[in-house]
Amino acid sequence: MTEGKLFTQEDVQLLEEIILNRRDVRGNRFLDKPLGDDTLDKLLMAALHAPSVGFSQPWEFVIIKDETIKKQIRESFEEENEKAVQCFSDEKQKQYIKLKLEGILEAPVNIAIFYKPSAEVVLGQTSMKEAGLYSVVCAIQNMWLMARALNIGLGWVSILDAEKVKQILSAPASNQLIAYLCLGYVDRFFTQPELETLQWEKRKEKDKVVFYNTY
Repeated sequence: MTEGKLFTQEDVQLLEEIILNRRDVRGNRFLDKPLGDDTLDKLLMAALHAPSVGFSQPWEFVIIKDETIKKQIRESFEEENEKAVQCFSDEKQKQYIKLKLEGILEAPVNIAIFYKPSAEVVLGQTSMKEAGLYSVVCAIQNMWLMARALNIGLGWVSILDAEKVKQILSAPASNQLIAYLCLGYVDRFFTQPELETLQWEKRKEKDKVVFYNTY
């Protein structure tokens, strides 16, 4: 086997900048500009080279550009969002109502990402079955970082009925929806996460979440 590539300090710094500048993009940021097939292929390449337990690669991707399908997905969001409003009270509820939480119709490309369980025993998944799900999340993170490097906005829509989305997309019954993503060029990227700027939540400090040896 040949030796793997070694990276420079400049490479490390660039990766750090991409990580620190990654953002979850809302619908009011997307531009009416199509994503080329070559660009989409780069995003998928990044996802397909993510780590996976037992090299199982348990992911499947549905690329959605059809406006009729996107409208059906948006209807599911609206139904679930009405329920979500009731989970908050007082000022939090007022703030929630003002938030733009998706870009299903505005983004030129939507991608539904599924976990496809294996019919065979998977190395490394015999004790922790959920490791397969985590592998799909690794693919999503790879795609997210590549999107940011390409100056493409990506938003993860989680306020959806997963079973309805599966029905709309004719997904196999055994598949599990992990993420519904909206992708496209944007008018700008925020310097901080939007919810941090709005003081919805504060960033957790390292010394509050990192422990050594035991809790």
